[in-house]
Amino acid sequence: MTENIIPHSHAITQQDRIKKLGYKPQLIWFVGLSGSGKSTLASALEEKLFAEGINTYILDGDNIRSGLNKDLDFSDDSRKENIRRIAEVSKLFVDAGIVVLTAFITPFEDERNKIKALIGVENYTEIFVNCPLEECEKRDVKGLYAKARRGEIKNFTGIDSPFEEPKNADLNIPSHQLSIEEGVQRIYDLVKTKIEVGRM
Repeated sequence: MTENIIPHSHAITQQDRIKKLGYKPQLIWFVGLSGSGKSTLASALEEKLFAEGINTYILDGDNIRSGLNKDLDFSDDSRKENIRRIAEVSKLFVDAGIVVLTAFITPFEDERNKIKALIGVENYTEIFVNCPLEECEKRDVKGLYAKARRGEIKNFTGIDSPFEEPKNADLNIPSHQLSIEEGVQRIYDLVKTKIEVGRM
């Protein structure tokens, strides 16, 4: 029963970790259609941050759905539960002092707002990897759009399941117009202002 769950207050706080590490943790949430370039940008950004001595970790569909969320399908309800669990895991990582990068389609505005409320505005950066559906289909590295068009995959975002474009993203990256290096630099410039201790 939930009334019997009493969170324990530990001696070491997030502020203690910030003082030790020298930077503030942050959840960087990449939003966009499949094939838009979310994982590519997240990976490149992680390399850049990690090279500066910042503890980072990427959460994406492959490492989440093959373990923690392998019991979920791709219905709207399961998608929402998928995002809820990821947000809760991300919250723990952020509390531990890690800069977390997530690459998930996250198609619903309501779910994105819930993530921001859970994590806290000061700990959350939303990056909209804005790439037209037509371009994502051209890329289609995994062949998922082709399968969705043939009806082999149901509830596929952009085909037979909606994608609600972010209204309040911190940054809009038109990945079909920018090189990976240009996109990463724009994100990096924003993230650095958020994790620098001097700005606390």
